[in-house]
Amino acid sequence: MLTFRYRTSAGIVEGTVESPDELEGFELALPVEPPEVWGAGVTYERSRDARMAESDDAKDLYLLVYEAERPELFLKDAGCRRTVGPGDPLGVRSDSAWNVPEPEIAVVLGEGGAPAGLTIGNDVSSRDIEGMNPLYLPQAKIFAGSCALGPAILAPDDWEAPLEIRMRIADADGAELFAGETSTSRMRRTFPELVEWLLRANPVPAGSVLLTGTGLVPPDDFTLEPGHVVEIHVPGIGTLTNPVVAAEELLTTRRSELHV
Repeated sequence: MLTFRYRTSAGIVEGTVESPDELEGFELALPVEPPEVWGAGVTYERSRDARMAESDDAKDLYLLVYEAERPELFLKDAGCRRTVGPGDPLGVRSDSAWNVPEPEIAVVLGEGGAPAGLTIGNDVSSRDIEGMNPLYLPQAKIFAGSCALGPAILAPDDWEAPLEIRMRIADADGAELFAGETSTSRMRRTFPELVEWLLRANPVPAGSVLLTGTGLVPPDDFTLEPGHVVEIHVPGIGTLTNPVVAAEELLTTRRSELHV
């Protein structure tokens, strides 16, 4: 069963369907408006290698994190200020020359932090900023439009079943710039393990989301730019599609919506 939210003339309505194919024809909205979005890093070998490649002076740090018992966890968003839904524009930083999408499985947390469902997440990141210094991680991860979720929430029958993740990036004319796929079977850690670490001494509210890390990274000579379109597909959940704009373009709209 898939839970989703869609826009109508009367506002945003929640619905359920059996298959992602049934989502066609709806104007989809964020499937959940998380009070907090958290991220987990270096959970795949591919992500470990990418972090090591981008960091001249901290290569050993990422190797240690990958092999350690304690995972890397960071706050990605709070108050849903930087998170967008299906069809909404993603942001990329203009002060970064190396921006990438990071397709991930996102765990939606219920009461008491219990995993309640799975959706698709895009943890947009500025790799050159993080590569300069690991302490710049918040600036590399947290900015307008840096997170996307959707299109729906799956309540899986088997939480341990591997999920296939495919990503395609195209330019404004639809020409393919990158395509690849991976599987959660390649994760170093499990969803329950990451959730358990997140909840340690940490009052995470119900409805929050945990991004579980990426195993699909474009080549080092690729950077995400305004005008690109990112599609992330997970069988059983659907396809999350977002155009790309400069993060600075989103600030005026978001500040108006949030009255800040």
